[in-house]
Amino acid sequence: MMYLSQLLGTPVEDPQGVRVGKIIDIVTPVGTRSSTPTTSSTPAISSLSTPSSIPTLVVEGQAGQSWYVPIEDVEWNGNILRLHVPVDQLPTRPTEPHEVSLAQEVLDKQVIDVEHKKAVRVNDVCLSDDWRILGIDNSTLGLVRRLAPSWLLGARSKRASTTLIPWEHIELISAQPVEEEARADTGAINQASTSSTSRVGRPQSGQLAELHPADIADIVHQLTPGQGARLLEGLDDETAADTLEEIDTERQSHILENIDPERAADILEEMEPDEAADLLARLPEERAQQLLRLMNPEESEDVQELLEYEEDTAGGLMTTDFVVIDATKSAGDALEAARFNIREKDVRVAYVYCIADEEKEDYTLLGVVSLWDLLIADPAQPLQELMETDLITVQPDTDPRTVAEIMAKYNLLAVPVVNEERVIEGVVMVDDALDVLLPDERRRKPTRMY
Repeated sequence: MMYLSQLLGTPVEDPQGVRVGKIIDIVTPVGTRSSTPTTSSTPAISSLSTPSSIPTLVVEGQAGQSWYVPIEDVEWNGNILRLHVPVDQLPTRPTEPHEVSLAQEVLDKQVIDVEHKKAVRVNDVCLSDDWRILGIDNSTLGLVRRLAPSWLLGARSKRASTTLIPWEHIELISAQPVEEEARADTGAINQASTSSTSRVGRPQSGQLAELHPADIADIVHQLTPGQGARLLEGLDDETAADTLEEIDTERQSHILENIDPERAADILEEMEPDEAADLLARLPEERAQQLLRLMNPEESEDVQELLEYEEDTAGGLMTTDFVVIDATKSAGDALEAARFNIREKDVRVAYVYCIADEEKEDYTLLGVVSLWDLLIADPAQPLQELMETDLITVQPDTDPRTVAEIMAKYNLLAVPVVNEERVIEGVVMVDDALDVLLPDERRRKPTRMY
């Protein structure tokens, strides 16, 4: 086996044995596995190469020029690299977009170990004797290998073993140098608004996107806000939204400020309206208003309505995503309405709310029927025979703790929020209600800024 740290700086000779330069990098292809709608600064989702991919050596000449040398054009004796072709026949070019630089984008960077669902630092990269990339070394030995004298390393190696993380289990986070990363995190809004097509934030492959959003959120918590933003930008909008909802509120706002505004608006549209409202409430008002303007008008209107309510009220907890149907219709009609909202709008449905007239803008609540009752009912059964009319409701200004206590007392999965005219304005879901009963440090609800 060979290690990148030991190869960098290795002398390179031409076919006549004359020293012409040194190894400064190794680049390897990345393969596109899937694609998602992205901004101009976020290319299609791609994966790292498999161990079968053959990398290319980057050699710096004595005059400072860089040559890209295919492995088949070199001979390696363990100390010196000898070229099979004259240097004037070697190509000079920049690293291609489909290639990843091991020295610049992997070594000393944080990457994602998808198998173990965590971020790790790359202390070294291991290659096979035929130059295939085997994996990354994040052990202490990987760091010692680069810093210690060879005689000390030899003694150390006898007592320590290296556990490699296979290359195919690795996802890149960012190609930014540390100092640029720091600037991105302190100047989030400007960075997000003026992002370019530079080789930054290489998106994730299907491996990461297939993880549960809670697991992706755990990884994001191990990263800087800038890195977390680029990780989310590499996911589809729905997965990014689900992941953002799992992240603690303070970090949520920092991450969103680092995402391109148009992409951030797309992600907000996929979030539950109440979650999107809570997140926007944490942002500076100028940034929040910018994102609301970029959102779909219908989604933006729902979120803005929720922003009008005080945080510590039922109105501040509720979502405007719920299913209503005319009380004169049948159980089959109600079940179809529930299916449509679940399938097309991703609405969490526990109950269907029966109203006086669904053609009117204001929905006067007459009754409620659970999804379970609809599933077992005769599709032709009128809702007026099936719905519960002895309603448990709360007012928009009801205290959140009272809401939670009511839901616990009556074993409700959701409770409608109605005004004095019994017009339904929203629904508080059980998870949002119970959240207020958690200790302050574990709550996900933010403090409103405006």
